[in-house]
Amino acid sequence: MEETNSTEFVLLGFHELPSFQLSLFFIFLAIYVATLFGNSLTTCLFCFNHHFHRPMYIFLCNMSLLDMSFSSMVLPKLLDIFLTGNNVISYNGCMTQVFFFVLLMVTEYFILAAMAYDRYVAICHPLRYSHFMSLRLCFWMSSTSWSLGTLEGIPFVILISSCAFCGSNEVDHLFCDLKPLMKLSCTDTHSIEMVIFGFGAVIGFVPSVMTLVSYLYIISTILKIHSKEGRHKTFSTCSSHLTVILLFYGTVLGMYMRPKSSYSMDQDKVFAIFYAGIIPMLNPLIYSLKNQEVKKTLFKIVKKVYVY
Repeated sequence: MEETNSTEFVLLGFHELPSFQLSLFFIFLAIYVATLFGNSLTTCLFCFNHHFHRPMYIFLCNMSLLDMSFSSMVLPKLLDIFLTGNNVISYNGCMTQVFFFVLLMVTEYFILAAMAYDRYVAICHPLRYSHFMSLRLCFWMSSTSWSLGTLEGIPFVILISSCAFCGSNEVDHLFCDLKPLMKLSCTDTHSIEMVIFGFGAVIGFVPSVMTLVSYLYIISTILKIHSKEGRHKTFSTCSSHLTVILLFYGTVLGMYMRPKSSYSMDQDKVFAIFYAGIIPMLNPLIYSLKNQEVKKTLFKIVKKVYVY
C-alpha cells in the first residue's frame, strides 16, 4: 500500500485488467463520443426547434444535460487512466467529483418525477393539460430540481471532507464515490453514514413517491380504456419514460441498497459503468426511437443535409 498523501487520491479503475487498458480506452471512448453526440443532437433539436417547445421536451433537454454531465464527470479521467496510466486525482478534484455526483443524481430523481407528473397529466387529464402543465411551471420544476441537487451536494462534500484519510489513498473505483471514500477513512464513519443515509432517504422519498403515485394513476387510467389499440397507444406515450426510470432506479438501487454481506467493488464498478456510460448513451435512442415526432424531424433534417 502507498503512503498517504492528503493532497491526492489514486483511482484504481480497472487495474485488475492491465493487458486490456488500450482496448478499454477505445470502448469507453466510443461510448463517450456516442453519448455526447446523441445528447447534443437531441438538446439542439429540442432547444432550437420551436415545435418542441413543450413541457415534455424541455424535461428531455434537462435529461440530455444530465446524461452528458454524468459521462463527463467520470469518463474523461477514466480514459486518461487507460491511455497514460495517470490515475492520480487531487483531493479537490476528488471532492468535486463527489459534489457533482450527488448534484446530478438528486437532480435526475426530481426531473424523472417531474416527467412522471407530466405523463400523468397528459394521460389522465388530457383536456386540461395546457392548464396544469404550463411552460412556466415546467421551467420552475426544472430549476427547482437543479437547485435541490446543488443544495444536497454541499452537505455531502462537507461530511466527506471531514473524514480523516490516514491509511491507503487508493480508491478502488472508477471515480470518487461516497462508499469507497468512507471505506478509506481511518475515523469512525458510522455517524456520517447515518446522516448521509438520512439525507438520501428524505430527498429520495419525495420524487420516488411522486413517480410511483403518478404511474399508479396512469396504469389505472390505461386499464379503463376498452380497446386494446387504445390502451397500446396510450401506454406508448409513457413507455420511453418508464424504460428510463426502470434503468435508473434499478442501477441506483442495485448499487446502494444491497446488503453489506453482498457488497463488492467489482459489482459497484459494473453499476457505475451503467449509470455513467451505458444509460446516458442509450437515453437519446430510447426517447427518439419511440417518439414519432422526433423521428420525423430527424428524418427531415437528414434529408435536407443529404440534398445539400
